[in-house]
Amino acid sequence: MTPLTVSLPDALTEYIQEQLAKGAYNTADDYIQALIQQDKTRKEHLEPLILEGLASGDATPMTTTDWDNIRAAVHLRILDSGERGDRYNAPHQSKI
Repeated sequence: MTPLTVSLPDALTEYIQEQLAKGAYNTADDYIQALIQQDKTRKEHLEPLILEGLASGDATPMTTTDWDNIRAAVHLRILDSGERGDRYNAPHQSKI
């Protein structure tokens, strides 16, 4: 690995120390590496989707049917994953 020196304001240094104290990461190096990897992954995944959306044409208003279809798809996904909470099992609810 290549060493890299980074200067941080006290507030950010304290924040990193808090994360380490919580046990989320073993070292500041681990934490910073994870942040960089998350940023890289986000850009590699989300930016093409954003560009695709921008290139797809003019936006159209969402209709009630659109929202109902989205709710139904989410409901099916939850049922398929087996992660149903009380909200989805409540007998008095007809929609999510």
